[in-house]
Amino acid sequence: MADLLIRNARCVATVDAQRRELAGGWVAVTGGLIDAVGAAADPAPEAAEVIDAAECLVTPGLVNTHHHIYQNLTRAYPLMTDKPLFGWLQSLYPLWRAIDEESVYASAFVGLAELALSGCTTSTDHLYLHPRGAGDLLSAEIAAARELGMRFHPTRGSMSLSEKDGGLPPDDVVADDDEILAASELAVQRHHDRNHGAMVRIALAPCSPFSVTEELMVRSAELAERLDVRLHTHFAENAEDDEFSLARFGCRPMEYLERTGWCTDRTWVAHCVMPNHDEVHRLGAAGIGVAHCPSSNLILSSGISPIVPMRAAGVKVGLGVDGSSSADSASMWLEARSAMMLAKLRDGAHAGTARMALEIATLGGAGCLGREGEIGVIAPGAVADLAVWKLDGPIFAGAIADPVEAWLRCGPTAAWHTVVNGRFVVRDGQLVHPDLPHVLRSHAQHARRIQQLD
Repeated sequence: MADLLIRNARCVATVDAQRRELAGGWVAVTGGLIDAVGAAADPAPEAAEVIDAAECLVTPGLVNTHHHIYQNLTRAYPLMTDKPLFGWLQSLYPLWRAIDEESVYASAFVGLAELALSGCTTSTDHLYLHPRGAGDLLSAEIAAARELGMRFHPTRGSMSLSEKDGGLPPDDVVADDDEILAASELAVQRHHDRNHGAMVRIALAPCSPFSVTEELMVRSAELAERLDVRLHTHFAENAEDDEFSLARFGCRPMEYLERTGWCTDRTWVAHCVMPNHDEVHRLGAAGIGVAHCPSSNLILSSGISPIVPMRAAGVKVGLGVDGSSSADSASMWLEARSAMMLAKLRDGAHAGTARMALEIATLGGAGCLGREGEIGVIAPGAVADLAVWKLDGPIFAGAIADPVEAWLRCGPTAAWHTVVNGRFVVRDGQLVHPDLPHVLRSHAQHARRIQQLD
């Protein structure tokens, strides 16, 4: 007998190798893994719990490949969104230096809850800010993810170039390279789980070429190879990024990535808005992943990432909500819809479809995190991470021909159920965990302190 059976779906979009879409479909779950998948005509197993998914689309849980969760403590902060990337960062660093373990726990709990409500089951986080005396911030956010039951891929980020060294951040939020590498190795030893179905995995993530030394980039790549973990950083985010790289390193960001040892299939990069035609193919040949962050790229006027050519070149394109101070709404559904619309705008109406967006939000994210066949797919043996979307009510009236297109072209919408590791994190459109009101009050107190409103 299965633990859970989700049955009678209008459509189960498996995103498997055959891209099966099963009318009247069902999914059976046991022990946190998918047992079996079938269409209406296939006999479903008995189960301890049965969920009727009538008039629902069932998809793999969405995979968020880039975030800075602590930034929801300064969400929609005034006067910040009228500046491009570098000025925006320099304006907010003085506020962010006040984060600590308690505020990071609250921000992670709230941020992951927000993601779960948008159908996300696995999220990474690029936690690159570690002010002196702030405590063990990485462990604090991992504790929040475990409490909620979310699958989590935090990265041990870092900054080593302060303003006095020609970087952007203030002196008290950077560390030297040896200290960073030691902390990175310790984080992997403490938290990284290599088992199939792991709930927590760690990656190494120097923040960006404009906030770390070249030596740290090289040594981080070497450490990731030795520890067999993944690498993440910001890359080719906007014109300022390109100009900085040419002025400081004498090369474009792509060449810098190559000369520091990052052109490997263990790497995924954030944004990747500005690669040229040749660089797109070099990224694909290296097996690099890209976290596409459409809302953030729009708000900061960074540009439109060429995800259609990148996918054609073999780049593993995933989806990221980015930090809540730039993208503000951490909704994976919204990012998937924005990715679809921007692909149409850049590469033609035919290029951006809901199925393309679903693939980058699931399979592409799995590729970025090195978990193909395990997350981002509905297939036997994959983890039981599922999103169930209601396709009824006024916003879906008349959308009867194609449930996958309806899912993104109508809306806005949120997940009706979000299942992680076979357990409900969101049920009937509500977060299951009872502590959200208390954590929201704590979050508000920390946000007022950090925004200097008290």
